[in-house]
Amino acid sequence: MLPGMDITVRRAEPEDFEGIWRTFLDESAYGGTLQLPCPSRETWRKRLAEPVEAHYVFVACAGEEIVGHAGLHPAGTSPRRAHAMSLGMAVPGPWQGKGVGTALLGTLVDLADGWLNVWRLELTVYADNAPAIALYRKFSFEAEGTHRAYALRGGRYVDAVAMARLRPKAP
Repeated sequence: MLPGMDITVRRAEPEDFEGIWRTFLDESAYGGTLQLPCPSRETWRKRLAEPVEAHYVFVACAGEEIVGHAGLHPAGTSPRRAHAMSLGMAVPGPWQGKGVGTALLGTLVDLADGWLNVWRLELTVYADNAPAIALYRKFSFEAEGTHRAYALRGGRYVDAVAMARLRPKAP
């Protein structure tokens, strides 16, 4: 983090679409997700203007600048999976390693554990993304398996690690 620069996390608002769109202009941000290069500004505008119920999207800000975002999403529509949610996160390269991911993930874990009665948080992370894997482990996520040739990234198929965190104790 920059000296004197605090990171704040808040719910995303419709007018945040441009800041989230800018995040995905950075190859290190979209390359760590399933997003494609050259994102559509309109797609992000619609996503935030027309939020889906039970999806929770947050932005991390340094002052007024959006420096990352993350979300919690239902793991599926079956009542048998109501206890689980998946998460996704993106932080542009200049802000990686500065506490943005920690602030966002802390917010998601707190919401899941303390307010949504979520017992299982799930994610996939590219196997070569050691800093992200270390961040997830810091929050008690454990590797559950490897998806071989999970996604095409830059013309090559890359593996991903399935990770999950079970809520450590009942309320």
